[in-house]
Formats: sequence, structure tokens, C-alpha cells
Amino acid sequence: MAESDTTPFYVTTAISYPNGRPHIGHAYEAIAADVIARFQRLMGRRVRFQTGTDEHGLKMARKAAEQGRTPRNLADEMSGYFRVMCDTLNVSYDRFIRTSEPDHYRASQALWQAMEAAGDLYLDRYEGWYSVRDEAYYDESELVAGEGGAKLSPQGTPVEWTVEESWFFRLSKYQDQLLELLRTPGFLEPASRRNEMIAFVEQGLHDLSVSRTSFDWGVPVPGSEGHVMYVWVDALTNYLTGLGYPDDMGEFWPASLHLIGKDIVRFHTIYWPAFLMSADLPLPKRVFGHGFLLNRGQKESKSLGNVTDPLELAERFGVDALRYFLMREVAFGQDGSYSPEAIVLRANSELANAFGNLAQRTLSMIVKNMNGRLETFEQKDADVALLRTVQTACATELPRAFKDLSFSTGIEAWMRAVYACNQYVDEQAPWALKKTDPERMKAVLQTLFVALRDLAIAIQPVVPTKAAMLLDQLGVPGNARGYAALADRDWFNRLVASGFTVAPPTPLFPRLELPAEDA
Repeated sequence: MAESDTTPFYVTTAISYPNGRPHIGHAYEAIAADVIARFQRLMGRRVRFQTGTDEHGLKMARKAAEQGRTPRNLADEMSGYFRVMCDTLNVSYDRFIRTSEPDHYRASQALWQAMEAAGDLYLDRYEGWYSVRDEAYYDESELVAGEGGAKLSPQGTPVEWTVEESWFFRLSKYQDQLLELLRTPGFLEPASRRNEMIAFVEQGLHDLSVSRTSFDWGVPVPGSEGHVMYVWVDALTNYLTGLGYPDDMGEFWPASLHLIGKDIVRFHTIYWPAFLMSADLPLPKRVFGHGFLLNRGQKESKSLGNVTDPLELAERFGVDALRYFLMREVAFGQDGSYSPEAIVLRANSELANAFGNLAQRTLSMIVKNMNGRLETFEQKDADVALLRTVQTACATELPRAFKDLSFSTGIEAWMRAVYACNQYVDEQAPWALKKTDPERMKAVLQTLFVALRDLAIAIQPVVPTKAAMLLDQLGVPGNARGYAALADRDWFNRLVASGFTVAPPTPLFPRLELPAEDA
């Protein structure tokens, strides 16, 4: 990354639209952002992490009307489910923002007034196609044909012809600046999303309708009675609200990373930068549009009856096992697939059999054969080679991959180190050394002890609870668990000198069984 590791780091998810309960896609993005936030904290950076719910718009107003309740009442209930999801999945946000909060109204109106002061807003009449489900306007040329000749958005959602008085934003004014931004290396990733957005802007930008008069569930447009802001104007502003805009936003703006789904890249890399340019505010440094998570290869939908509650998965398989699977299984940025069988297979083969069993065997043998007491020991070539392999994976390969958001690549490097440890156990056979060379047995077990500490520190962003359990069992203090500690090779001798004793270990990752309905 271009930034040095001393700069503050601000990461955001897209805020979730709470017209339904959370699904696995919401969990996937929240977990990925949490892995990024935890990783950057362990790298020693000051981190701000924000998520939340996007509560305004016609879709929420209609859903509330269907249920005979107010939009705010619906938002209060549904937003609560998203907060519970984040808390259950151990998502370490600094603020869970709601767009119905008073400070957000203030920030959105301040941004509007800044765009108005720049001469970029004008009143006119909107006639065109609008998708309530996407909360997005579409040009006739973008529409696709559905069943019976119905017009659909590019996302396949229904559109309706809308005519109303509207405030417009001079999006066309920023076309050249947006093209320059989109062509800036590193601003929008992956490259496939960047190419799509460049092609979209090159076709020519039209001014954007940014207010509605047909409903009132939204942020009122200042000085224009009857108008509420287009939901995306106020939704995007949440990234500023959470830092205190329009007052001093402190050290975290511009955002280091907006993490979003690939279906809302246009809003974040064309509309949002244009609003910020108009308001004379710094632009975010990086936007990453991740792929979709598919259920056995199919997109989840209520009509197919395959919508998955992520909290049910977490309860069945464990939070850390679910987090690990989602970051390990899918090349981040691409679409990926999951199933209960795939979660069980991955968790058992890698977490239970490889890593968990390594920790359990090592610590149990130290307790049984050394009474849990650690000693200084002399390393042989095989010991040095193993620790070099583990050190390279944990201190170099995994961090380098995680900086690039290549989580599966980083975890793959970590797993190679775990497998190297298991191969070392088989080759050194400490159970045999117990009879033939007890001192060598101690050296082997303690080499593995040192390796476990490095492995546990490195994987903390992905499996924070289980990694902390193991680091507790290894006697590693809480203030020595950042990535900088991986360079400290004298920690083991200090631990020996302290008189630390290894206690009988608690298994980290018990093997999972596939529920009968999925077997």
C-alpha cells in the first residue's frame, strides 16, 4: 500500500439496507472489513472502523406501509438485527452508524449546502426510469428486457417511470476529473470493476436527480420544502458523519478504504467522488468492490428459498470457523460459493486436524513429558529451518497478502507453515525421542511451542477468539501480540525466566459434524 504504516487507517463497509434481515452477503462484507481493521491494528496503526444501516428511501417507506407501521419503527427493529449480527460475528467496529440519527441529518444537509454553494445544484423536472429495489435511476439504454417484454434494470430489478420536480446535481461537470481519478492506480480495485466504471464514464455522464417529492422518509433538503434527498446522497455521507462532519473530522479522513459489493461500485466511484469534489473535500484513497457469495453456486433469493441466516451458520459451526472459511475459501474480489459441507470440510481439515491438533499435541506433550516447565534449549538445523519457514509465512507472506486484501493467499501461506510444523513432528517423532534422547525431545517440543506463538499471532485477524485462547495458553502477554512482536526472538527466554508453566490445553477446534439435514 502507498501509505506508510504510521498513518491512521479508516475502513468502512457499505451500510446495509435494512428492509429485510441480514443474509450471508452482509456477514461476508462485515467479516472481511473486520479482518482488515484487526490486521491494521496489529500492524500498529490507529484504526477507525465504521459500519451501520442505510435507512431512508422509497423502499423502506413502502415496506413499512405494507406492514402498517412507520418507516422509523421498521428501521429501529431491522437495524437492531444488523447490529446483533456484527456483535455475534465479533466485528470490532468503532461506530455502528444509523442514517436516521440527528448528527447524520446535520452532516447530510451540510454536504448539500456545500454542493449548492459550488453552484452544482439546480431545480428541474425529472422524467425517467427508477428502480425502487436498487434506489437507482437508469437511462433507457441501460435497461434490459424481462419476461413479457417488461423493462428491467441492469441488475434485473423492476423499474418504474417516474415524473416529479427534482433537484439535480451537475454530475456531467466532473466527467474529466472522474475519468482521471478512475485511471489512478490503486483507487478502484479489482481491475475488472475499474474498467467497467471507466467505460461507463466515457459514454458521457448525465446530471443526476438528487431529491424526491413523492415521499417524505429521508433527510429534508435545506430550504426546499417538500423535497427529501435522494437516498444515495445521504447514504454516502455516512462516511463523513461518523468522523464528525461538518465539524473537525480529525485524523481519519480521507478514508483509507471503502469496502463495498460490486453491485454498488458506481455510487462509490462516480457519484461519491463527484459530491466530494463539489464540496471541496478530499477523496477516499481506495475503493474495493468484492464479489458475491453464492449458495451452492446460486445467488440467494427469497423466491428460491435459499436465503441463509449467517447467525445460524455461526451457531452451528462456530464464529471463528465461519470467519476462517469465508476468508480462506474465496479469492477476495471474485464471486465465491459456500455450503455447509464445504465449511465442515475446510474447518476439519485445516483448523481441527492441522492447526488445532498441532497445538493440542504439542502442549499436551510438554505437560506430560516436561511437567509443563519450559527450558532454554539448543537448536539444531532442522529446528532453525522450521522456525525460519514459520517466520517467513507469519511475518512476511501473510502480512504482504493481507495488505493487498488477498486473504486466501495469505492464509494459504500460513497453512503451508502449519503443514511444515506437522511434517516436522512426524520426522522428529518426539514420542520416540522420549526413550532415546529426552533432551532432544524437549528441544523439538519447544521449537514447536515457539512456532505456535508465531502462527497464533499471525492468524489473529481471522480467528480472533481462538487465537487469543492459544496465546493465553502459551503465556504471551496481551501487549506482545502485534505483528512487531514476531521480530522479537528473545521472548521465549524471558518466558522461561519468568517461571511460566504450560497448563493442560483446551482443544481449540473440535471436529465439526455435518448436520443431518445437510449430510
